[in-house]
Formats: sequence, structure tokens, C-alpha cells
Amino acid sequence: MGHASNESFDGFLESLKEAGIEIDNEQNLKERMAEASQWRYAFRTIAANGNVIGIEFHESENGSDFDQIQRTLDRFQFPPGTQDILIASLKGH
Repeated sequence: MGHASNESFDGFLESLKEAGIEIDNEQNLKERMAEASQWRYAFRTIAANGNVIGIEFHESENGSDFDQIQRTLDRFQFPPGTQDILIASLKGH
């Protein structure tokens, strides 16, 4: 597998789930990320506003590992502030 910046968003989403994040309407999220030329920015936008289109992020029953989430975002080279957007989405539920 190549460098994390070139990895697919599928690997990224799996890493988030391993960190304790559940995704409602994941298939719709994947379709929207696949359509975007820059899937990282598409994810940020959906994390902030996805509830409008039925895509929501929740902590799993066992909670989320926020350090692991940050490591995942760093590994996939997300811009600064992405964790804040995602955490705000999680806390909205």
C-alpha cells in the first residue's frame, strides 16, 4: 500500500470505526467522497453538515478513542481543525 496520503477513503473510514466512531448512512458518505476530487475536504464538509442529508457520526457504545482519531487524521494528512469539526459532530448527538 502507498503512503497514507494516497490511500483510499475506505481505509480512513475503517480507521475511524476502529477508533469508536459509528457512521449513519455510510454508503451515502462513501458515494459523496468518491465523487469529490478531494475527499478529505468532502469529509470535513460532511462532518460539519452531514446531518442535513442524513449522514451522522456517533460515538460507539464503548466510547471513542480521541487520541486514535487524531492519529488517524494525521496519518491521512487532514488539515488542522478537522478533529474539532468531527468532535463537534459527535457531541451534537
